[in-house]
Amino acid sequence: QVQLVESGGGLVQAGDSLRLSCVASRRTFRNRVMGWFRQAPGPGKEREFVAAIAWSDSATDYTDSVKGRFTISTDDAKNAVYLQMNSLKPEDTAIYYCAGAGRMERPSNQYFYWGQGTQVTVAS
Repeated sequence: QVQLVESGGGLVQAGDSLRLSCVASRRTFRNRVMGWFRQAPGPGKEREFVAAIAWSDSATDYTDSVKGRFTISTDDAKNAVYLQMNSLKPEDTAIYYCAGAGRMERPSNQYFYWGQGTQVTVAS
């Protein structure tokens, strides 16, 4: 089993920046890729893909709505993955989850491990 622990959420103003961190207890074939997802408040809101990165070659994938504003990165020595979020908008408000998968994927059901989530609130 792999434990993922996120941190770094909070309340910010629109236009501000925030960096989320996720530390994995270990790396296995099932978390060769680390992703960030988010789930906005409200009924019917599904967990949506935000970004992903591969440990091996740092290949990345981003959903269109965050391209140019968010950057995903890793620190191999710390087994950590980060999500630097700039130019935050109120619509970025959500619970952000770190997750691990065996390969670069977007569907959440392809991810084996999940963190507990961290709240990001962007005030207008």
